[in-house]
Amino acid sequence: MKALVLAGGSGTRLRPFSHSLPKQLIPVANRAVLSYVLGNVHAAGVTDVGIIVSNGAEAIRQALGDGADHGLRLTYLTQPQPLGLAHAVRVARPFLGVDDFVVYLGDNMLADGIAETVARFRRDRPAAHLVVQKVADPRAFGVVELDAQARVRRLVEKPPEPRSDLALVGVYVFTAALHAAVDAITPSARGELELTDAVQWLVDRGADVRADEYAGFWKDVGTVADVLECNRYVLGGQRGRIDGRVDTHSTIGPGVVVETGARVVRSRIQGPAIVGAGALVEDSLLGPHTAVGAGCRVQGSEVADSVLLDGASVTAVLRLAGSILGRGAVVTGGGSAGHRLVLGDHGAVTLDP
Repeated sequence: MKALVLAGGSGTRLRPFSHSLPKQLIPVANRAVLSYVLGNVHAAGVTDVGIIVSNGAEAIRQALGDGADHGLRLTYLTQPQPLGLAHAVRVARPFLGVDDFVVYLGDNMLADGIAETVARFRRDRPAAHLVVQKVADPRAFGVVELDAQARVRRLVEKPPEPRSDLALVGVYVFTAALHAAVDAITPSARGELELTDAVQWLVDRGADVRADEYAGFWKDVGTVADVLECNRYVLGGQRGRIDGRVDTHSTIGPGVVVETGARVVRSRIQGPAIVGAGALVEDSLLGPHTAVGAGCRVQGSEVADSVLLDGASVTAVLRLAGSILGRGAVVTGGGSAGHRLVLGDHGAVTLDP
């Protein structure tokens, strides 16, 4: 079995960050979303992985290399234009060959992994195996209708009047039967080859297409709110660890990670939180659910429920919460408390006194 990880999206909903960083490399608890994806693939027993790239391809290659750090063999496959998920499968066909394969959208966080899904596919080996989850408003998703045996009857992309509350999670498992379906379909109204149309083609021809409901945490990391929600969830499950330096005037709560080379000076950190390698937290308060990236500086400030990408700095800010600061961004203080900022890479903000 192989895996095909789709990492070519432009990430318009995550601007300004996606102007300079592929959305799949946005960090959650100081790890790129794509790193969690590849970890889940490896845990499912799949080691041969194709990565679909387009914009931001070089940044992804630099971040992942040949995959050895994840125990994988990576092959980079370029999709010249965003012509749909099924088109990405067509681009990858020389890599996939006749093998079974997982399709995994590279901006999806599935905190409990995909090992059970892959094991179930290997046991039953239907033509296609979909992962679904109940959502409050299915109109924003691909929606799946099942029969009593959990076999797929119908798929509809973003229906105005959904007949099911089961949304497609960004993981699919296929046999090589999918290739004939991809060849048979035509572009949708938005000009793309839709993976849902290819799966529906299989259903219409009597193929065995199944689905199972994902019980764990799932989030398509497409917006700032999604990043912060994922950050809260992942940090909430971590165990505390102090590998850096914490002086005797500082207080560290449970669930706090201080990475190698980080320093905490005259500060209080309320967990769960993480302070990245080489970062400095000085004369500050870090509230829960804060991820401070490598090389950051937080001095004379209070920061909570926020994500600071590598090299960002916050100085003399009374309170910053619900914020994301890009790489190398600089925020300096003002006289009022309660700021929320979304600041791109190397941006600078001076708050009024």
